[in-house]
Amino acid sequence: MVLRGAKVVRGNAVTQETLRIENGRFVAGSNEADADLYDLTGLTLYPGFIDIHNHGAVGVDTMDADPDGLRFIGIFLARHGVTGWLPTLVPGPDTAYAQTAEAVAVVMHDDIATGARPLGLHYEGPFVNAAQCGALRPPYFKTFDAVGDLEPLREVRHLEAVHLMTLAPEIEGGIELIRTLRHRDWIVSIGHTRADVATLDCACGAGARHMTHFFNAMTPMHHRSPGPVAWGLANDLVTCDVIADGHHCDPFMLKFLVKTKTPDRVSLISDSVLPTGLGDGEFDMWGETVTVHNGRTQNEQGSIAGSVITMADAVKMMLSLGYGPVEVARMAATNPARVLGLDDRLGSIEEGRFADIAALDDTGAVRMTIVRGKVVFSGRS
Repeated sequence: MVLRGAKVVRGNAVTQETLRIENGRFVAGSNEADADLYDLTGLTLYPGFIDIHNHGAVGVDTMDADPDGLRFIGIFLARHGVTGWLPTLVPGPDTAYAQTAEAVAVVMHDDIATGARPLGLHYEGPFVNAAQCGALRPPYFKTFDAVGDLEPLREVRHLEAVHLMTLAPEIEGGIELIRTLRHRDWIVSIGHTRADVATLDCACGAGARHMTHFFNAMTPMHHRSPGPVAWGLANDLVTCDVIADGHHCDPFMLKFLVKTKTPDRVSLISDSVLPTGLGDGEFDMWGETVTVHNGRTQNEQGSIAGSVITMADAVKMMLSLGYGPVEVARMAATNPARVLGLDDRLGSIEEGRFADIAALDDTGAVRMTIVRGKVVFSGRS
């Protein structure tokens, strides 16, 4: 496959060049003689977006998804520039996790992708603080005492699967839980937390170096009680992700976050939930009714319950705030790949990396998505 005519977001620059793809990866050279040729004049090629926090979309919840359900979500995500994603689970009964873990493994073993590829599994909880529950369900929250407490949280049986857990380090056994997870090569993110600075320092020392949906479901900054927001802003060892939907965070705060942390330490996420792509209405989700009105979710307690944006929407938001394609590509692709430890194969347009691409027009609309060298979405007018 040869892609010509487009601008390419590569490294620290936007270039005008021809890309060649062989066996699902970017390769050097631009010989067109033996290749399928695509003229993408007028488009800008970004590394494929990676969504590390996604609960579902188009009527499918990851808590209930079988392999076909995950593929269906993946097809929808690909229409919005996503090439890799982490199905994300909320706290539920111990029996609730196995089905999704098995389904993710099945889809990861697919020889040819039909949409965005699942990269592993993200557990948002159950080891979080009930005082910062957000839309999660406190009856299923847990503390950590021994390794056996992790047994219900099934791993994905695939050699390339990554596992991420969002937890609150201040819960009983929280620091030992971080050490245990890191020993198992899980990625640990801090979220749904009221931890103080001393506890957060211990968590960082134990291996928790990321923060989940920054600003949301954590105590706000106060000059006499800095808490997780101030700590996260000040700690250069820590990266964070953020929901850029205009509801979870005011756009001014998005700019404040990126100015403070820099574009190298911020990842965009969707925190997408089941109603995403279905418009306004009422939806059964996580044992209650969630209402979507004008693009904002709300559960029966009045809390925001995830978002109904896509990664393409988040990218448009950041572009509208004045960030350029290079900075946005970092936040939507390069940084998420680094958080997952996959930046040697994903997240950038470089020789040897998997050929994952989101092609956008000048309005920010996704016109083509390529996953490992295969066109999985083409919507060019």
